[in-house]
Amino acid sequence: MASNASWAKIFKDYKILMHNFNKSPFYISADDIKKSCQDFKKVAEKEVRILCKQDTRVDRPQVFIENNLFLLPVKNGYYALVKGEGYIDIPNISSAEQTYDSKLDFKLETSQIGDSEMQHLDFAYASSLIRTFMNDESLVLTIRGRKYTPQFTFKVGQQLISVQSVQTEVDAGFEGRDKIVLIEAKNSSTNNTIIRQLFYPYKQWKLHTEKQVFTLFFEKRGNYYFIWQYGFSNENDYNSIQLIKSARYVIHGPNNDTR
Repeated sequence: MASNASWAKIFKDYKILMHNFNKSPFYISADDIKKSCQDFKKVAEKEVRILCKQDTRVDRPQVFIENNLFLLPVKNGYYALVKGEGYIDIPNISSAEQTYDSKLDFKLETSQIGDSEMQHLDFAYASSLIRTFMNDESLVLTIRGRKYTPQFTFKVGQQLISVQSVQTEVDAGFEGRDKIVLIEAKNSSTNNTIIRQLFYPYKQWKLHTEKQVFTLFFEKRGNYYFIWQYGFSNENDYNSIQLIKSARYVIHGPNNDTR
């Protein structure tokens, strides 16, 4: 969790609560944050990357929670403090699990070494579960890792925000004949996440392709593979996100064949 003490000092130093958030976001630079927190001793209290990592609602410092604020990167080294709902709930999937028969006809031994979100996502793709969920056998892995966004604008409520050259990262992106599928993967039970992790890559790839862009949230919990598909009813509205469909699976195949 980002430091309460550090952000309390930042807000005091720059008189942030005097700003009218109903009119516009408050913009702050990484240099501003460093300057305000330079006398703190702990790395977590002065490292910009740590202070600005607020991936869930509870990761926000208390001053953000009390004032209904969230943080968005808008340029390399610059951030916007925005009033409004910055997060989306990840609902529990209570429907019965679906048994999925892996398309693999041999055991993937390397997929059983470790317990990372990436390896679970790779195994789901290798088993062809991602293709099945998206009903598209043409999907192939083409996107992975960090990239920088082109310039784009969008709204949070009535506030217009402009983003340029912000680093994004998707855990995997797949291209098919007529679609792009972007996936944010987690390795633990998540009940909410910042919309930015889905919205920024979505906006980024909408500008790079004329194919339809889809966003998925993926988790492995125990033996279950959970997939949620989210979409945006208005590609220029951060809060137009909506859940399209979801499912949980048990994958049957050579990797769990005990015979």
